[in-house]
Amino acid sequence: MRIPPKYTQMIAVAVLAGATLATLAVLLFIIGYVLNKGLPVVSFQFLFSNPEDMGRAGGIFPTLVGSVLLPLLAIAIAMPLGVGTAVYLTEYTRETRATKVIRFGTDCLAGIPSIIFGLFGFIFFVVMLQFGWSLLSGGLTLAIMILPTIIRTSEEAIRAVPHSYREVSFSLGATRWETVMKVVLPNALPGIVTGVMLGIGRCISETAAVIFTAGLALRLPRSVFDSTRTMAVHFYTLAREGISNENAYGTAAVLIIAVLLTNLAAYWLMHRFIARRTK
Repeated sequence: MRIPPKYTQMIAVAVLAGATLATLAVLLFIIGYVLNKGLPVVSFQFLFSNPEDMGRAGGIFPTLVGSVLLPLLAIAIAMPLGVGTAVYLTEYTRETRATKVIRFGTDCLAGIPSIIFGLFGFIFFVVMLQFGWSLLSGGLTLAIMILPTIIRTSEEAIRAVPHSYREVSFSLGATRWETVMKVVLPNALPGIVTGVMLGIGRCISETAAVIFTAGLALRLPRSVFDSTRTMAVHFYTLAREGISNENAYGTAAVLIIAVLLTNLAAYWLMHRFIARRTK
């Protein structure tokens, strides 16, 4: 029996709407549950005081600092490498077997579990290069971990720039480098920023790779060779060891709010940039 197209359309819309609502419901439930448990713990003293008694008392200020410094260091390393690789693959090479191998390698790298990155960072940066458990070891490990995301998103953003823009630039006598810097990258910037923000979000929420490389120190780092602890690691430690479920939920609430604010800021900047470019 053939279903009329009218009813097929209605069924398809209902199924897709149901899937969307189910996804939103799960997301809102998780966020609401954590915030309900954690927000009563959050206060000025909780945010800006040092942990005491292994986290049973006190606040999370050192973990806040670590959660800011590690992603910034990782992005500072990964963004030039990722965007540069994307520019080279899209603007300076043709589609050959070598470029296909590079893309396949980045896709495989993106699928590696974070614990493997942590073990690699521990063996290579912590032990072999003798950086120790430090900001530097953690930042380098996270940079390698988010590099595939930045490369692929930047590459797609650059490919989305119309080829006619390049032709006009070349016709005016611009070199390829000038075209890339003044035409291609400005128009691809929203997509590149999206990839960078995805990388920042993954760095903030990462646990396994950070434990093996940045360490678990509950003090403020004074240099890139000092150990630090992020909010994600702090939450994991408090919850897993049963140290303080109350402070664990408080840390998780701050972490969720930080990720949400980061994403909102990224979308706001991206839409503002797009609006300015289209005027």
